[in-house]
Amino acid sequence: MANYSTNEFKSGLKVMVDGEPCSMVDVDFVKPGKGQAFTRVKMRNLKSGRIWERTFKSGESLEGADVMERDMEYLYTDGEFWHFMMTDGSFEQFGADANAVGDCTKWLKEQDVCVVTLYNNAPLAVAVPNFVELEVVETDPGLKGDTAQGGSKPATLSTGAVVQVPLFINQGEVLKIDTRNGEYVSRAK
Repeated sequence: MANYSTNEFKSGLKVMVDGEPCSMVDVDFVKPGKGQAFTRVKMRNLKSGRIWERTFKSGESLEGADVMERDMEYLYTDGEFWHFMMTDGSFEQFGADANAVGDCTKWLKEQDVCVVTLYNNAPLAVAVPNFVELEVVETDPGLKGDTAQGGSKPATLSTGAVVQVPLFINQGEVLKIDTRNGEYVSRAK
């Protein structure tokens, strides 16, 4: 893989640090009034999710990580693994464990396309789309006179996620949900 010098560091860059694949979260170039300039980098370990900060002197370099991000279609879960299939025509399948999927399980719907991060052909992380459309399977019935500004109630979605929705939402409706904060956006069109 390529080596990246400190002047090439940027947010999102995937590098190897101490034999582990990491992603740069925040990069800050610091030039003190006295002494040598340095780069302060906040990194996230792609395997464990741990975030830490490290400084690099000008001119230092890091090896690029052999990490690929691929669009994959979610197929099913067998309880232990969540199975994804490549959408590029090869139909190759990968099984991601609970560490790789993380909190995304409540937004995964069969046939949705997700971005899966692969390291040595093993899924490290799964990123769901920012917005998903899910059906309401259980909620209290709406009453006549409920308005958009009248408050909210919990609704259980088809994936098992529970979100707060306006009072006028009924069972069976399909909703657009923001997966970044788990909030109701609108009814699906």
